[in-house]
Amino acid sequence: MDQPTLYSEPGASWWPLLWGPVFAALGFAVEALTGSAAPARWLFVALLLVLPTALWVQARRRLHAVRLTPVALHQGREELPISDVESVDGLEPRSGAKVLGGGWTAPRGTEPVPIRLTDGTVVTGWARDAEALRAAMGELLTTRDGGDRRADPR
Repeated sequence: MDQPTLYSEPGASWWPLLWGPVFAALGFAVEALTGSAAPARWLFVALLLVLPTALWVQARRRLHAVRLTPVALHQGREELPISDVESVDGLEPRSGAKVLGGGWTAPRGTEPVPIRLTDGTVVTGWARDAEALRAAMGELLTTRDGGDRRADPR
């Protein structure tokens, strides 16, 4: 069953795929100025640069993506059921807390989003726009709890 997406970050954009063709076009232009241009060779260079870049972008889109649905928070390769989340309000990042997504640290360019689980542990989620993710999760938790969220005494 498909769930509506309440918050989403793709992890990476596809624009880096332009790097290879742009570098190849610049190389072809410089070579054309000297009078000995070889278009087939530069087309091969462009293709040679696009393929690993496509793999890199696809991996980043898979490993750094963030998606919040009413059922779960998906962070990279990890899925955290919303039923396991107690709170995202008033928490500070904790040193040594488990980082969601399967990595040792949050991806570069993201901010931590501390999440208290129902068992009392705190894990670290992450997003480029941490406040937007925290707000979306807070709204989802308020809706889930019927609008009656009391301050956490812990």
